[in-house]
Amino acid sequence: MTYQLTISQKPTFLHAVVTGRNSRETVTRYLQEIHSECVARSCFRVLIEERLEGPRLGAMDVFQIVLQGSRKARGKFTAIAYVDVNADGDLMQFAETVAVNRGMPVVFFPTAADAEKWLMDGDSKNIEP
Repeated sequence: MTYQLTISQKPTFLHAVVTGRNSRETVTRYLQEIHSECVARSCFRVLIEERLEGPRLGAMDVFQIVLQGSRKARGKFTAIAYVDVNADGDLMQFAETVAVNRGMPVVFFPTAADAEKWLMDGDSKNIEP
């Protein structure tokens, strides 16, 4: 396996931390695994903290991952806070825009602390951080 996923239950959301090698396959697989855990635990508020190493994915890969993921998960999640600690440039903003345009309640944050605060404030129905 090219990644490790650790999921912890918080009072109102799941906190998923993923480490390993960055690739389209890795991102697709860990997102599917998180989706399955959310369904199994009936918890549809999640903080995803990505700590993958290696070259960043290109815009087309990101677009395809978001497109596939939103088809499967649309209407199930109430809040997704996403942190990519190795993000650079505007790619995460692009991913957020694509996801939101497809009905996914996703907001990208620079730090896990900011994301957790947003989720804990209970105002995550408002998509603005």
